[in-house]
Amino acid sequence: MAAGRALRTMPAWTWLIPALALALLALEHAQFVQEATPLAVLCATLLIGGVVFAAVHHAEVVALRIGEPMGSLVLAAAVTAIETSLILSVLLSSESDAPEIARDTVIAAMMIVLNGVVGLCLLVGGLRHHEQGFQVQGATGALSVLGTLATLAMILPNYTLAIPGPVYAPVQLAFVAVMSLALYGLFVFVQTVSHRAYFLDAEVKEAIHTAPGARAAWRSAGLLVVSLASVVLLAESLTPSLQGAVSAAGLPQACVGVVIAALTLMPEGLSAFRAARANRLQTSLNLALGSALASIGLTIPLVSLVSVSIGKSLTMGLQSEDIVLLILTLFTSTLTLATGRTTVLQGGVHMVIFAAFLIMTAVP
Repeated sequence: MAAGRALRTMPAWTWLIPALALALLALEHAQFVQEATPLAVLCATLLIGGVVFAAVHHAEVVALRIGEPMGSLVLAAAVTAIETSLILSVLLSSESDAPEIARDTVIAAMMIVLNGVVGLCLLVGGLRHHEQGFQVQGATGALSVLGTLATLAMILPNYTLAIPGPVYAPVQLAFVAVMSLALYGLFVFVQTVSHRAYFLDAEVKEAIHTAPGARAAWRSAGLLVVSLASVVLLAESLTPSLQGAVSAAGLPQACVGVVIAALTLMPEGLSAFRAARANRLQTSLNLALGSALASIGLTIPLVSLVSVSIGKSLTMGLQSEDIVLLILTLFTSTLTLATGRTTVLQGGVHMVIFAAFLIMTAVP
């Protein structure tokens, strides 16, 4: 969760951006917006990004008010709702029998978090503080859950026999969805109830946050609903134009998944970056790894449920180059998190892997 400061006043942008989004939707519904020009697509994408920031901000206010463990669940649910809505908007508009959008978004989220966000945090933290420490038990526990879920969701379907891969049979997909949800729930329980000390900064065992008042929390709860609804409706309108823009640029459709993952992970990523600069690497890792776990542990079950209900199969198995990068990422992350101390070197290694992922996505 982002730094929980006392929120006595609501920043104007947190309600102004959702209001602009609703105004744009009203104009489109009234058919004042006749066609999606490249500039309109860019503006709508930036607006979605702004609404995502507003939604996460309001979720954090509600989370600070109700406390743990429900606070973490509210924040994770908000981020998952945003990511799932963007994935489903592509899934429902796709003419393919086995669209890859869920797979592309989840692998992009894994790479952005484990290499992009973590790498940048370690790089900047190492340059600023020389060496940083964190709790090994918490970080490696999160990584073990991530590795298990990623393997079940995106590597195993390439080798199943019930239906030729990279597609799961409905019963297999249901099993993976249930196990993903169960493992994520178990992780949340360990993080917030049974072993909270494993996820606290070594120097500062408990972060002291001032909870907002009831009025501010209810106001943010209402604006959270408005922000989430705006993201869903904007995504539905923007999806065809975004796919067309990616195709017009000569890029693979997998880049759509990268855009979706980047939009949903940006607020938590920036919070993780700020925490690393402030020499709170444990908080930074909690934010980064927690967002990746929510992305795969909650998004996969929801998207699987919708795909089964509408009779559309999902292409979940990764291509060979992505499998190589995923295995390299998990191996490198294990080495990075095994000692409890990091330097600028580990950050540089992760950033190189992230750059390789971007290149392989744009130029397979």
